[in-house]
Amino acid sequence: AQLNFGVVGHLYYTDRYTALATAQEAGFEWFRQQIHWRDIEDSSGQFFWGDLDNIVAATDARGMLLLISVVRSPTWHTADGSDGMPQDPATLARFVEALAARYQGRVHAVEIWNEQNLAHENGGRVALEDAGHYVELLAAAYNSIKAVDPRIIVVAGAPSSTAMNNPDIAVPDQDYLRAMYSYKDGMIRDYFDVQAIHPGGSANPPDTLWPDNPSPADGWTDDPTFYFRHVENSRRLMEEAGLGDHQVWITEFGWATQNSTPGFEFGNQISFEIQRDYIVGAMQRSYEQYPWISNLFLWNLNFSVLQRENGLDPLHEQGSFSIVHGDWSRRPAFYGIQEFIAQTRLAQGN
Repeated sequence: AQLNFGVVGHLYYTDRYTALATAQEAGFEWFRQQIHWRDIEDSSGQFFWGDLDNIVAATDARGMLLLISVVRSPTWHTADGSDGMPQDPATLARFVEALAARYQGRVHAVEIWNEQNLAHENGGRVALEDAGHYVELLAAAYNSIKAVDPRIIVVAGAPSSTAMNNPDIAVPDQDYLRAMYSYKDGMIRDYFDVQAIHPGGSANPPDTLWPDNPSPADGWTDDPTFYFRHVENSRRLMEEAGLGDHQVWITEFGWATQNSTPGFEFGNQISFEIQRDYIVGAMQRSYEQYPWISNLFLWNLNFSVLQRENGLDPLHEQGSFSIVHGDWSRRPAFYGIQEFIAQTRLAQGN
């Protein structure tokens, strides 16, 4: 299978032209932009697309392919007045239908929700039975998108890589996927094109995996969810559920560097050179060993720049994952990725 390469970035109210040019210079063909549904639909049911029109136009003008990740319901669509998943799947179906129609031919894939096994992505609480509700949302969204344009790729949202089991924090990713796949005798099979996965990384090299080949890093090593290769465990669940004919897209992967954010201290073990080596190593591993992966989206392009533009802490963890510095100067990872993508394109004959 052809392996494609994308990057996650942020194009709202920023220098999106430099962002897109930089992404393209690195060799990325795809751009992943997250949108907040609650910021677009008002309580009358009208849609105000705002800066998204400009983002779609700019991405299209550069000839890049666009993946839109949809999150955060308007509060009046949720059971508890939060911004988690909507109560009635028809409300989401209506929104993504409008999105697909407005940007037909310019939005190429839609990812339905993001890390839906986390409480904060689900209105503050999460339970295993939410996975069935998620499948109902996915099915409704799939039907309405495909009715507008069957070419749009519908992506099942990626659970966060975690073993945490606490309704205020998270349901373990493997339990959540298993529940998605078993719901109503596997009805999900007809309602998604590819499964998104977000493998961990921490400070662990991309070829390591707990328990057979653990990382020598300091901390965050004693569970498979801390490792890039945990994607293999999720893939195994897909195959066991008879979903092996569906490809995987990794819609976020990357390595943090030095940062000041609690919980992300593992990044302090990662130099810019190690970040480059681990990212390129993960891309190489995917290309050589995972024929079931067809798209890799690096997390992230330009959060370091956003932090600088907005006067935020330059050492916040989000920017530490970026492949440029806050002034757009390139980190070593940028050049490593650029070289790897160019070589892979030649090898794939395109």
